[in-house]
Amino acid sequence: MELKLVPLEVPDGGNLILGQTHFIKTVEDVYEAIVNTVPQMKFGVAFNEASGPCLTRVDGNDESLKALAAKNATALAAGHVFVVVMREGYPINVLGRIKDVPEVCAIFCATANPVQVVVAESEQGRGVMGVIDGFPPKNVETLEDAEKRRSFLRTIGYKR
Repeated sequence: MELKLVPLEVPDGGNLILGQTHFIKTVEDVYEAIVNTVPQMKFGVAFNEASGPCLTRVDGNDESLKALAAKNATALAAGHVFVVVMREGYPINVLGRIKDVPEVCAIFCATANPVQVVVAESEQGRGVMGVIDGFPPKNVETLEDAEKRRSFLRTIGYKR
């Protein structure tokens, strides 16, 4: 077995969700989960089949984001993995609905940060071991840092 580090591309001004699933209709069901929750969100979703024709299945409502989701999924080359890339919304808006999709097994990350995926490769194929999401902490927040966090959440509308 060999470990590889695969960087994923996050869209400018956007976010990415990486997860594991188990069924061919993932792209349709994740599509519906997103548009039924945040209809104005622009996104692409790609899913790597792990049997049959072993295709990367792609859907979404924005051609450039569909292409980026497919690029990320094919770079991972791990079966039963899906990638959602999005703009005009945040993972927090859709993550609960995506987790409720019956075939979704796990979410590895939901982020706007640079992300690297730790992939194990064997003679059978590839699998996601984990992710490196963003950068390590520099310090524990101060009272001033906590106030900035609270202010930011109110500025973007997540707290009153």
